[in-house]
Amino acid sequence: MFGRPDSPCIGICSTLFDEICQGCGRTALEVSNWVFMSNAERNAVWTRILADGTAQGFNPDGSRR
Repeated sequence: MFGRPDSPCIGICSTLFDEICQGCGRTALEVSNWVFMSNAERNAVWTRILADGTAQGFNPDGSRR
């Protein structure tokens, strides 16, 4: 996806007592392991959070709102 940032983080972190971060839509495990993930693993996470609509601040194509 052209123009998609490396990370879905938008600086609104809410993983305390939530399964999914309210800001980026990733699980706490995905957030903590992001820097160690392969491109394929990151793309899989991006695909899921965009399809689920849990990535606040991003359009379904991965561009920022």
